[in-house]
Amino acid sequence: MPEERQRKKKYTKTRVFRLNLLFFFIFCLFTMLIVRLGVVQIVFGESYKKEVTRQDATVVSLPAPRGKMFDRHGEIIVDNEGMDAVAFSEEPGMKAADKIDVARKLAKLISLKNEKYKDRDLIDYWLAAYPEEAKALLTDEELKLTPKETYALQVERVSEEAKKAVKKNELAEAILYKRMTSGYMYEIQILKSEGLTKEEMAKVSENLAYLPGVDILTDWKRKYPFGEMFRPVLGSVTSAQQGILEERSSYYLSRGYSRNDRVGKSYLEYQYEELLHPKKGKKKYITDRNGNVVDEVLVSEGSRGNDLRLSVNAQLQKEVEKILEEEIADAKSGRGNGLLDRAFVVMMDPYSGEVLSIAGKMTDPEKRGAFLDYSVGTFASQYEIGSTIKGATVLAGYQTGAIGHGTILHDAPVYLAGAPKPKQSWKTMGNISDLTALKQSSNVYMFKTVMKMAGVNYVPHGGLPIKNESFLQLRNIYKQFGLGIPTGIDLPNEGKGFQGDPTNPGLLLDMSIGQFDTYTPLQMAQYVSAIANGGMRVKPHLVSSIHEPTREVGLGPIIQPIQPEVLNNILNTEDDIKRVQEGFRQVVQEPGGTAYTSFKHDVAGKTGTAQTFYYGPDRSKWGQATYNLTFVGYYPSKNPKVAISVVVPWASNDQYPINKKIANRSIEAFVKYEENRNMNLPEEEATTEEETADGQPQ
Repeated sequence: MPEERQRKKKYTKTRVFRLNLLFFFIFCLFTMLIVRLGVVQIVFGESYKKEVTRQDATVVSLPAPRGKMFDRHGEIIVDNEGMDAVAFSEEPGMKAADKIDVARKLAKLISLKNEKYKDRDLIDYWLAAYPEEAKALLTDEELKLTPKETYALQVERVSEEAKKAVKKNELAEAILYKRMTSGYMYEIQILKSEGLTKEEMAKVSENLAYLPGVDILTDWKRKYPFGEMFRPVLGSVTSAQQGILEERSSYYLSRGYSRNDRVGKSYLEYQYEELLHPKKGKKKYITDRNGNVVDEVLVSEGSRGNDLRLSVNAQLQKEVEKILEEEIADAKSGRGNGLLDRAFVVMMDPYSGEVLSIAGKMTDPEKRGAFLDYSVGTFASQYEIGSTIKGATVLAGYQTGAIGHGTILHDAPVYLAGAPKPKQSWKTMGNISDLTALKQSSNVYMFKTVMKMAGVNYVPHGGLPIKNESFLQLRNIYKQFGLGIPTGIDLPNEGKGFQGDPTNPGLLLDMSIGQFDTYTPLQMAQYVSAIANGGMRVKPHLVSSIHEPTREVGLGPIIQPIQPEVLNNILNTEDDIKRVQEGFRQVVQEPGGTAYTSFKHDVAGKTGTAQTFYYGPDRSKWGQATYNLTFVGYYPSKNPKVAISVVVPWASNDQYPINKKIANRSIEAFVKYEENRNMNLPEEEATTEEETADGQPQ
């Protein structure tokens, strides 16, 4: 019994110990749980709460129209027009297969005929549309590479047969897929806008529930109230599908552009892209931790880009273009050798450099009696300009001391050793002064002037020891007027003319009368402006001021005026310039002048005829002898308001005097549309009177 009691007592003690140990263990667990809960709730509670309720926000841009362009008097030249568009924005969780499905459905609802595409577009579509076949292009070892590496291998291995199959059967789907994958999450991609029919829009609208990410919205395109009037100079804009220019993508992306943003791709639209580019609206998409959109917030409304006030007078420009077409058509009606196919006029304010009209017309080789706008030829094409350059040659003689005011030189045929025939003027003039040389357009006077500049004393039938340095000297003086160098106009791709190779000394004589180097019509306008304004080479420009966009009709508050800029001063005295101005006045207003009785208004200027050879688009006629008819001048002859240059390449003697007829009618148009307008406006509304007069050398 005692042993039994002892055993039971020992068993009870052991059980109590185990129960105490269990309770202690449970106590420790509860203590740890309480401590852990305290840490979670007190120490990290706030951060865990934020993580549970975490939301991400993505900000995307909304479409807005570009800035408008107005003429100098506030008439709209480039406007915006809204149009319906089918657009796509990638939704959270969308995979390539989802986009392929949308593209296939959408291809049945809209037409994408004649759309441009690249070979890579076909490849990317095939790889996304046929993933199993795409996977089979890789070995087991290659499948272990990074996605970027495997994709590059797959791109290289897509067969020509596969690409041809896509092109034949699924081209629309491939184009749509490319456009759908060109941006980031939520970024709006325009799938089709131009050419979208009402029927297509209705079909898409009816099926939006089955087209995730697709929507109908308003897009913008350029509208031109004056039709095709100098459209090339206004420039063009990329489509939404083209997006930013690939060659400048880094530039645009660094400035906050999206890849599908429209940008200016030529001339004024390109030159002033950052000002015309719209201030896009911003929308914020808020998503939860799973990527689901829980809210959309409009951060800011967009507005169109800044507006540009151009220096061009739209009514004057329209009239000058009409004059060019009429005079070219008249000159070609049964007269001449048939080479004449174009003509140019540039009119600018000789003091401010504002370009009032910049017109070029060319006959359409595909359509008889029709014309193409070739306004870009005023600054991008160059021609021998003949005797219009003689004002600069006389001033070069004054600068170097080769001649002075009233210097008499004998005009008679110049005989040079080895020359097959004499070099001469259009008639023998005898002893003449500098003024008469300009008035009657003496070639020989210019020949003897540049000979003196080169240190050569003319001896009949003698040699002509002229060095290349003399060519450089004359060209450097011409550059003071803007001849042979860019004018600095606010347009890209400006030509600067072509300098011939001085292979023989006699070419210096040809250069002095405008029959060696070539110049643009715009350079000629800048040159004659420097004579008209008393010796300043002024930078020409097409934009006069930059304005804030406004919802009201017309121009908004001015942001920045474009100030006149003098590039350099001519290194002649005031009396030198006045002497040439008098010579130019006599050309037009005194008997014996080569433009006498050709103008109805008080014009001063210089005519020109350059004997040259045809080198136009018709290669079968290259090398045929022809003439460039030109004129430069300004109106009025005192305190001029407009300078003008006229260039008519590849004409014939039968088509003379088309240069003077164009110049006269253009000056009349200036008086009608610019001068008279300003005279009739209240003083506070009158604009600065500005025009350029185009002329032709004879």
